[in-house]
Amino acid sequence: MGVKRVAVIGAGAAGLSAARHLVADPARFSCTVFEQTGAVGGTWVYTDQVGTDEFGLPVHSSMYKSLRTNLPKEVMGFPDFPIPEQERSYLPAKDILQFLNDYADHFHVRERVRFYHHVKSVTPKDGGGWTIVTLDLRSKQLQSEEFDAVMVCNGHYHKPFMPALPGVDTFQGQSLHSHDYRTPEAFQGRNVVVIGAGPSGMDLCLEVARGGAASVVLSHHWPEPIKTQFPDNVRQAPDVARMSEREAHFTDGTSAPCDMLFYCTGYLYSFPFLSEECRVRVVDNHVQPLYKHLVHIDYPTLALVGLPFYVCANSLFDLQARFFLRTLTGEVTLPSRQDMLADTEREMEARRARGMKRRQAHMMGPMQGDYYSELAALGNLEPLPAVLTRLHNESSKRFLEDLVNYREDVYKILDNDNYIKAN
Repeated sequence: MGVKRVAVIGAGAAGLSAARHLVADPARFSCTVFEQTGAVGGTWVYTDQVGTDEFGLPVHSSMYKSLRTNLPKEVMGFPDFPIPEQERSYLPAKDILQFLNDYADHFHVRERVRFYHHVKSVTPKDGGGWTIVTLDLRSKQLQSEEFDAVMVCNGHYHKPFMPALPGVDTFQGQSLHSHDYRTPEAFQGRNVVVIGAGPSGMDLCLEVARGGAASVVLSHHWPEPIKTQFPDNVRQAPDVARMSEREAHFTDGTSAPCDMLFYCTGYLYSFPFLSEECRVRVVDNHVQPLYKHLVHIDYPTLALVGLPFYVCANSLFDLQARFFLRTLTGEVTLPSRQDMLADTEREMEARRARGMKRRQAHMMGPMQGDYYSELAALGNLEPLPAVLTRLHNESSKRFLEDLVNYREDVYKILDNDNYIKAN
């Protein structure tokens, strides 16, 4: 078949995983990784910068200074490269960044990365293949190159989602999205309303409350109050009905003073470099048209790696990369376009039947094990160990029950199916 030229966009964990498998098969693939910063690691790279970087591009990382993982290291390794044994299960972000650097070096990926290369456009060519235009941020040189396939690995924690709150234009206080949060000093003495109780909202509610905020209201639409014990200066409230100059008014009729509105409302999938000809649509955070959340149905040499969330991310990236490369080599034959579209619609119908909304199209959580098993079976690949899903679900449950202490839990994986809590 000849050597296929594959472009990888992004040198975060997903891009490193894609490149690792490309580099391992030089008889069939050549690999170029485009990374717009000067480091590998993606969102795990901490920077004090917010807004735009020295090149005028939006800062990619959403990492804050104190972050510890919200999943145990036992589920955060790669299938062929686990995180080394150590006393703790929940690690500081800098340890994960070091792990990703070790991974890049172990598999000789770093030398395939073109740092400070910003992808301007990806366009399908007539007759197959892709044209990619990049800008070397240091030399300011534009370059156009052709590739046989493209793996988009730009992450999905970099374009903040800001819901439109009624009356927010009258609000006289400050607003911040968690993407631009680094340390809690700006919250000292403030009356804070945190919007959203996902992983970031819960963690940052706790951090700013402990960091000296006068009061914190955690506003969310969970049907029941979250069980965890927060500090005394925190209370929970339902969704914000409207904002006024110095107050937040909630849907239960209560209100709270507010001079800091803290959006922990998540992120939007964003692929600004994909040309209109790529026909990738993002509607209410549902990316289409994709087969198995991964392969472009109309352009099957284009893969968007890592869209599913609430997953064992690094194992997911690895599995998706291996599946996609098998479609490129012909070891896996994709169904017809009509069958792929029908399969995708069936899955969305099943999600709707579970009460899920369109914006949850790529959410996995309790369903992640089924997705891993299905993708492995379709690709004739070694399935991911079931213990990963079980421990991930256990950790997510503990997070909701005991946010203050759950990161002190220590786990040990015994085999592909079983783990123990070691403390």
